[in-house]
Amino acid sequence: MKKVLFVATVVRLHINMFHKPFIKWFHDQGWQVDVAANNDYENKAECVIPYCDHFYCLPFERSPFKKGNLDAYFQLKKLLEKENYDIIHCHTPMGSVITRLAAGKTRKRGTKVIYTAHGFHFFKGAPIVNWLIYYPIEKILARRTDLLITMNQEDYKRSQTFKAKRTALVNGVGLDLNKFVVASPEEKQEVRRAFRLNDEDIFAVSVAQLIKRKNHIVLIQAVEKLKNPHFHLFICGDGIQEAELKVKAKELGVEHQIHFLGFRKDVYKISSAADLFLFASLQEGLPVAIMEAMACGLPIVASKVRGNYDLIDQGRGGYLVNPMNVDGFVKAIHKMTENKKRLERMKRYNLKKVQKYSIDAVVEQMAELYRGIM
Repeated sequence: MKKVLFVATVVRLHINMFHKPFIKWFHDQGWQVDVAANNDYENKAECVIPYCDHFYCLPFERSPFKKGNLDAYFQLKKLLEKENYDIIHCHTPMGSVITRLAAGKTRKRGTKVIYTAHGFHFFKGAPIVNWLIYYPIEKILARRTDLLITMNQEDYKRSQTFKAKRTALVNGVGLDLNKFVVASPEEKQEVRRAFRLNDEDIFAVSVAQLIKRKNHIVLIQAVEKLKNPHFHLFICGDGIQEAELKVKAKELGVEHQIHFLGFRKDVYKISSAADLFLFASLQEGLPVAIMEAMACGLPIVASKVRGNYDLIDQGRGGYLVNPMNVDGFVKAIHKMTENKKRLERMKRYNLKKVQKYSIDAVVEQMAELYRGIM
């Protein structure tokens, strides 16, 4: 029986969040499918991976300087030499580094090593320390990679300068479009009433952790500069910046227009009822939040950074603005909200474009790559 091993730093926040469809694909082909990752469930007994034959809990750490990574290297090396997998598909920075180092001998025996980069740490505008540390590591380890997969145009172009045997571009991790239904007028009204919005109010939504990288401060400043008391921004997400952002909204006098909803399980319902989606992140790979907003039929104003400009076609599905350009966000919001026909065109455009990021489309992309390396 053919055997494949999926490797990532953690199970709950990576394997089970992104890779179940691909694990299922191998299972359906009759392969033995194993997983090596750290069990990051608070209740360890909840760690269940569908379609997985064997799970190996390895002490991967996100930080490269933790002892757990050294232990994970030796445990993984022993596993690979024992099991002699046909394919190893690794993900996450530390998971991929340790895997490609540990797979030296087994790769010489014919094992194929695939690495999916969900977003290189080195990118246009990244801190110089990222380039000094991560760029040379990736360039060296690419020589130990049979297939290097990227998810955005910037990473793909850069990967072609590396010495991996083959490089490829896929459309993200795949979005389950069955979860998304564009809300009816009645359903939209229900949500608006729940949030105490009037008919003349503009309903904007943003979905992101409340951390510095997501750059919510610029959105709060933009709301203040809009000088429109009917504009309301609802932010779904939690994080360490929550108190700071609330203070900033109050300082700017827009605390009644910025609504912090915390972590929500009904994001799809909220987004489907909104008028537009705002996203000012400083760094992305290929953001699921934007894809989900597109699937909800939302026009988008987003930061002009890697990944975002793969998804948003300027002037067609929304507008891209330099992430620190508050006036740029204000101008883009004005252009959207002053023309309802434009909003409707952008809505239709995004609903059509997001189809190529569906889980079915991405699984087929990956299946073709898997077949080519088998």
